[in-house]
Amino acid sequence: MARENVGRMASTLITVQEARRRVLEAISLLPSEAVEIEAALDRVLAEDVEAATDVPPFPCSAMDGYAVKAGAAERVLRVIGESRAGTPAERELGDGEAIRISTGAPVPAGATAVIRQEDVEVQREQVLSKAAVSDGENIRFSGEDMRAGTTVLRAGIRLRAAELGAAVAAGAGGVLVAQRPRVTVLATGDELRAPGEPLGPGEIHNANGPMLVALAARCGATGPPAQRLADDPGATESALQAALASSEVVIVSGGVSVGPHDHVKPALSKLGVSERFWGVALQPGRPTWFGSRDGTLVFGLPGNPVSAVVTFSLFASHAIAALQGAAVEPPPAPEAQLGATVRRNHRREQAIRVRLEHHDGAAVAVPNGPQASHILSSLLGADALALIPAGEGELAAGARVALEPLLS
Repeated sequence: MARENVGRMASTLITVQEARRRVLEAISLLPSEAVEIEAALDRVLAEDVEAATDVPPFPCSAMDGYAVKAGAAERVLRVIGESRAGTPAERELGDGEAIRISTGAPVPAGATAVIRQEDVEVQREQVLSKAAVSDGENIRFSGEDMRAGTTVLRAGIRLRAAELGAAVAAGAGGVLVAQRPRVTVLATGDELRAPGEPLGPGEIHNANGPMLVALAARCGATGPPAQRLADDPGATESALQAALASSEVVIVSGGVSVGPHDHVKPALSKLGVSERFWGVALQPGRPTWFGSRDGTLVFGLPGNPVSAVVTFSLFASHAIAALQGAAVEPPPAPEAQLGATVRRNHRREQAIRVRLEHHDGAAVAVPNGPQASHILSSLLGADALALIPAGEGELAAGARVALEPLLS
């Protein structure tokens, strides 16, 4: 039976792009919710933000200095008051007059320019201009940054610090964002032990569990700590049932291949999860499984740690982003020159971990150490995944390769 399953998977391998298409067609957007600006960091915007007023809302000074009428140097101007941020001048400026002004303070009526503090000589209650100023010089005009009614932020973007600042400047006290998907991570294997726990014969630490939880959080998801599943059919089915009932996305690490102790696929089938694909023409990551039940997405990722991160980056991250109405953030460059010759896999596309260097202005993708799927250290310091097309022989250094984001 195991041999039959291997043959089935080998005959039904699909491309990375086809796998991603099947993932995205299973997506239903999550509902939105209103949150205060202080709680919106890294959330995905669900509704455009428009400027409520012009920004700046009034002409203001770009410098510390004096509000004046435009004119030549060597003018003696009488200082008649002051305009401070939050406290505008109370009177209009006339000919031969100046009003002391602070950066950001409203430009008084009648003034057409601001002369810098450094360009005047203060003489008791008057100043001598040492430089000419033209109309509009050193003035920030109303609406120069944002115009009332214009769209400042578009739905689907992830709100970083700059976006939060722009939303506040536009007049927003809160924003409408997509709900965070709840992701449950299950790591399978009798051999797994908790981080830091002493190891017995044949045991390893459960690196995949915390790693996949962290990757999901990087994509904007929430969820409990990873749960370890023993290689037991009943325990596997019970844990999957609970995860399906409480999550938008379930991620299983290991247990989706064809060995006698791989119980995940039979349990998912028994629980009514429909298989959408099993097997991708990808190295590492061939036994990747994906299915769904009543809107809940289930990813069966390989147990080798590099395979788990690669397939999460290529498939699960896209699903978590799409549930929130967002796109996956692009890699540092869309493509690069291959920095070393790579032997190709004749049947499967390869996703190799690379660090990006820049030579003569060109991005160069250099393989980041040994590429075996169990070499977790190949992820350390890697900047992206370089996709090596399937084929015979080698892909020579200097060839152009497409890059994909590598989450870390």
